[in-house]
Amino acid sequence: MRLFSAGRPLRLRSGAAVAVAVGLLTAGLAAPALAADDPPQTDQLSVGAQTDQALPLGTDGGPAQALVLGVGIHHDNENFTVTDGRLTVDVSGLSGVAEVTWPDNCTPSGTNAVCDIPVVPTTGAHQVLLTVRAADGAEVGAQGRITYEATATGGPDGILTAPHDSYATTLTVGSGPDLAIAPLADIENARPGDERTIPFKVTNNGNESANGLTVTLYTSYGLTDLTQYDACTYTAPDTNAYPPTTTAHCTFDQELAPGDCFELPAPLKVRLSPHALAERLDIDVEPGNGAQDLDSRNDYTALQIRAENTADFSVTGDAISGAAGETATAELTFKNNGPAWVGHLGSGDPVAVVRLIVPTGTKVTGVPSGCYPHTLDGGYYPRPAGAPRYDCYLPYWVLEDTQRTLAFSVRVDTMVPGATGAVSIHPSFGEFGEYENTFDPDLTNNTAVLTVN
Repeated sequence: MRLFSAGRPLRLRSGAAVAVAVGLLTAGLAAPALAADDPPQTDQLSVGAQTDQALPLGTDGGPAQALVLGVGIHHDNENFTVTDGRLTVDVSGLSGVAEVTWPDNCTPSGTNAVCDIPVVPTTGAHQVLLTVRAADGAEVGAQGRITYEATATGGPDGILTAPHDSYATTLTVGSGPDLAIAPLADIENARPGDERTIPFKVTNNGNESANGLTVTLYTSYGLTDLTQYDACTYTAPDTNAYPPTTTAHCTFDQELAPGDCFELPAPLKVRLSPHALAERLDIDVEPGNGAQDLDSRNDYTALQIRAENTADFSVTGDAISGAAGETATAELTFKNNGPAWVGHLGSGDPVAVVRLIVPTGTKVTGVPSGCYPHTLDGGYYPRPAGAPRYDCYLPYWVLEDTQRTLAFSVRVDTMVPGATGAVSIHPSFGEFGEYENTFDPDLTNNTAVLTVN
């Protein structure tokens, strides 16, 4: 069952996974930040290629189908210009398994070819497109390997070399259906209340027929009015561990011969609810009758649907009192005032961090779940109690009316008249990166104070 989170198959984050993410975030906070004028003076050249690829045989004994295998190189540090990339492709491991047709930017020599990439980007683009097909006489299950090496000019030392023998693609000869969903363009600048039609189409790119297929649709919380089909059953999670979603599981008995296409009986439509913001429609297809799909990477997609909406995060502090040696409970409250909900459905990272700077003269003796101790500048603090700062990680989703109270036990050690501690909301830099919390229209209620006596 695929749902929402990073990686494939996509699933909702469990509590354990969120705890891991929080641990990583906590460790990240302990690392010293680099100054803006002191960029890192390192760079790394990398090869981007699929680790494995199925090669279908021909249909009804005909010639084997050709596939395009994309390969590229990129480097890490955008502060350097990297040019004269040379990708060496070694296909000696494909003997008797597969054949390769070289593109124009590659110069072959025997079982090797050197491919020229004049400008090396910092993103994983595919600059080399290899055409591969199963060799004549190759049998189902036969495997071969393509290996890659790369060099380029640039970086801190003037030349970059990809790690030796660390990149390869394994090709496996296969036979069966290969259902592929047509690419879908993400939807931007939608508005709550909009109805959108999704152009859904599946093609069998394999060399055997698919005897029926299943289609599974997952809609995030801000999507509603999913088209109803007689062949589908519709369910929702029965646990509060996941954000509310709708799942449609559909079974169709239509046979898809190689090259045939399938479309749903009626256009696939969804509507954006009043609380929509960053939504997703996940689509998964599989051949029927337990058949194995040749390449499962193209039978799944996640469509991003962004709505122009806001979610007003706020935090309130507290006022406690006590004589020296006494302990009081300080309740700090986070609230999403809506109208939108917020979910980090891809990364699973917390939607925000609530931070407490402990008032002078006091010591935290009890810490709520999900809150972690730090030094004032965000460094590592060795004990749960007594830290000068605490960062509390919210779940990876909050509904449009979520409210969460964080109860700290605070001991008054020294009477300091007018002592206050700062309470504030901070982005986790998860789903929205540097634009995290730009959906919040009012930042004045993102800070508060904890007063003592």
